[in-house]
This record gives sequence, C-alpha cells and structure tokens, in this order.
Amino acid sequence: MIASLSLILFCQLIGEVAVRELAVPVPGPVVGLMLLLLLLLGRDRFPALARGPLGNDGVESASRAMLANLSLLFIPAGVGVVQKLDLLADHGVAILVILAVSVIVTLLATVATFVAASSLISRGEDKP
Repeated sequence: MIASLSLILFCQLIGEVAVRELAVPVPGPVVGLMLLLLLLLGRDRFPALARGPLGNDGVESASRAMLANLSLLFIPAGVGVVQKLDLLADHGVAILVILAVSVIVTLLATVATFVAASSLISRGEDKP
C-alpha cells in the first residue's frame, strides 16, 4: 500500500516538475495523472511491468483508500474559507452571482452536449 501510494505521489511530483520546467499551462497533477494512466495501460499491455506497486491491483487499492477518505482533503479548504470570512462579507453577493451564472452555463452546456450526442446516436441507428 505504501509503495502504491508512493508511486501515485511520485507521478504527481514528476508532473509538477515537468510543468514547471517546460512552462506548460496545465496543472502538474493532471500531467502526473496522465503519466500514471500510461503506466497502468503499459502494465496491462506488458506483463513485465506488473511488478511492485503496479502489480496485484496495488495502485487500485491505494486509490480506493484515498477516495474513501476524500472528505478529509476538504478540511484545509474549509479552514481557508473561514480565514477569509471578511472577504466573503465584502464580496459575497458577487461570488453568489458568479456561482449561479456558472452553474447555469454548465447545465446549458451539458444539455447541449447531451442533445447533440443523442441526435448523432439516433442518426447512426436509423441508417441501415
């Protein structure tokens, strides 16, 4: 479990270093996650890689354990919000308006994507 968790964190570290060195406008953890995905795909394709933390579903079990305790990761964010209550009092209305507009835009984009995908799928089924 520790080796698998170390592999996950090492991939994140490599992603952070790569992003900072190459000045890529992508978050480092995203690059690390892509690296981990490539490692897992390589493990499934090449059995020689299925050793150590990549073998015996080690990464998967470590990921499940992290997801089971995901709510603990929100504690620092909650503390940060409490520390900035004065900013929330000053700009609370603007923040609420921005949140409401972003939720509406996200819902509209989701509906548009669903409608477009549904029409493409139905067109594909109609063709003999």
